[in-house]
Amino acid sequence: MHAKLSVVALSIVAAFALGACGQKEEPKPAAPAAPASKPEVVVKLGHVAPMTGPQAHLGKDNENGARLAVDELNAKGMEIGGAKVKFELLAEDDAADPKQGAIVAQKLVDAKVNGVIGHLNSGTTIPASKLYSDAGIPQISGSATNPKYTQQGFKTAFRVMANDVQQGKILGEFAVKQGIKTVAIVDDRTAYGQGLADEFKKAAEVSGLKVVATEYTTDKATDFKAILTKIKSTKAELVFYGGMDAQGGPMVKQMKELGIKAKFLGGDGVCTPEFMKLGGEASEGQFCSLPGMPLEKLAKGPEFKDKFTKKFNAEIQLYAPYVYDAVMVMADSMKRADSVDPAKFLPSVGQTKYDGVTALIEFDAQGDLKGGAISIYQYKGGKLDYVETLGGSPADTAKADVKEAVVEVKDAAKAVAGVATAVGKEVAAEAKEMAKSAADAGKEVTKAAAEKVKDAAEATKAAAEKK
Repeated sequence: MHAKLSVVALSIVAAFALGACGQKEEPKPAAPAAPASKPEVVVKLGHVAPMTGPQAHLGKDNENGARLAVDELNAKGMEIGGAKVKFELLAEDDAADPKQGAIVAQKLVDAKVNGVIGHLNSGTTIPASKLYSDAGIPQISGSATNPKYTQQGFKTAFRVMANDVQQGKILGEFAVKQGIKTVAIVDDRTAYGQGLADEFKKAAEVSGLKVVATEYTTDKATDFKAILTKIKSTKAELVFYGGMDAQGGPMVKQMKELGIKAKFLGGDGVCTPEFMKLGGEASEGQFCSLPGMPLEKLAKGPEFKDKFTKKFNAEIQLYAPYVYDAVMVMADSMKRADSVDPAKFLPSVGQTKYDGVTALIEFDAQGDLKGGAISIYQYKGGKLDYVETLGGSPADTAKADVKEAVVEVKDAAKAVAGVATAVGKEVAAEAKEMAKSAADAGKEVTKAAAEKVKDAAEATKAAAEKK
């Protein structure tokens, strides 16, 4: 019985199979092809600054400037060579030490970074630049000002601010304009401090200043009374310091304690809020300089300051805008070359014409910023008070002048509007008083008329009763 059922079942299955073979199967519609996603490439940018030690506040300021630029580039999105680009910041600490600077530079070379932003100090930038040059990695510093950095002949070395030759010359000329005749010079023996002091001395002597003392300290020192006592005996009218705020602040404080009446002048290394914090009341009235024009006078300056303050809940210390521009110049060079390969986009760096926050950035044959301006400031009332800008490119000066003129026109317009509003309010108030007076008078007239009507009515009534 079971055998018969199995035969029947097999026959039915075979019949269905034969029927199916006779039917033509309709082809299924092909699924739409998924759009091919563009490849993503990670661009590694090295950043080096002192994140420990007495200059850590400046190092953090530099790093924040770089991070702001990287975050904006990633938020905007960029395609280079047909691929989406994601920028990544590899931050390293060189502690402002040349040996440590060389170590972290080699670390970045080994990591095959596409470019380097930094270092902060000239003393670490110069030895590290040889390693980057040998590896063919473009390097843009936003703060190293010693001329030697770009005078070595490395095609990979660039900077986005004026160098010490430009700055020293301006400072020497400024001192003469202040009526100074004798000056004492102190430097911290670093590549930055010594370089700036040497350039200042050259310019000062050419301008007719007499250098009555030359003293030295270190970038780790805190007590300067021995060298200041020597300077006091010379009766110098000005003390020029080549170094950073960590030493400049205490130095000016100790000058006051020793009764030294000479004015103090320094470069960008002491043009910081930290200098005022460390120098206290002694910082009042002293002078310093910064490469470039004041941030508030630059077209993109106020916007940058606002973005930076909101993002990091901190005020700009010194070089953050320049480091920000250095990152943007690096990215712009890659975009113009349509490649993130250092060998391919390096020539584009030298051909830069980028409208940055700090200036219209163009490089000369050595990699220096063309037409670097220098601004002089004076410490007043706990803040840096702008004095004047010397040097710089005509384009930047014109842009700053136009911006200042626009601001003045806007301020004047506001003032006129304010006066008009005030006059309008006064006229409206007078009109209101007049209307009120008229209304009150009208009420009195109406009241008097009503009284007369009432009296007439009563008189009429009395006369009628008599009749």
